[in-house]
Amino acid sequence: MNVYQTEFKASCNKVINQLKEELKSIRTGRANPAMVENLIVEAYGGQSKLKLLEMATIMNEAPLILAITPFDPSTVTEIEKAILKSPLDLSPRPQGNKLLITIPPLSEEQREKMVKIINQAIETHRHSVRNYRDETRKKIKYDFEAKTITEDDKFRMEKDIDTLTQKIMEEIQVIKEKKDAEIREV
Repeated sequence: MNVYQTEFKASCNKVINQLKEELKSIRTGRANPAMVENLIVEAYGGQSKLKLLEMATIMNEAPLILAITPFDPSTVTEIEKAILKSPLDLSPRPQGNKLLITIPPLSEEQREKMVKIINQAIETHRHSVRNYRDETRKKIKYDFEAKTITEDDKFRMEKDIDTLTQKIMEEIQVIKEKKDAEIREV
């Protein structure tokens, strides 16, 4: 594997990891701690803004119920406000020192909306991969024009980059299909 392939593969792996992280937060019909872990909570009277993950333990209590247990019980109401403000349409119920969130089943309209959001995310990440491919091909062309690589090397490297791009696009498609199936599951 040459330097170009190594750089390209590393960049694309970052894109795929970002995509997976982004898709985790998209709501499906099941309770998933990743849905809420990156919500920003204004804690301690607005003095600090923290991710929910930094303030509480988030776990599944049942297939459709999330339990959020703050490390500091005095932040329960602030966490509740942050969840209510979020675009997730979730209603937390305080229960002692923790919050319970029942995940309602998605309506058909909500499912279609989620699929559109997924498709937008997928397309954005595909575009990033294509941009990395184009940058890499420009570097290869530049080296060829500077006579640091031969024409055979240039064509071989471009073909290798195109093959890698195809594999990465297929991987992104598999991720998309898996998430679509999760959302369409009733």
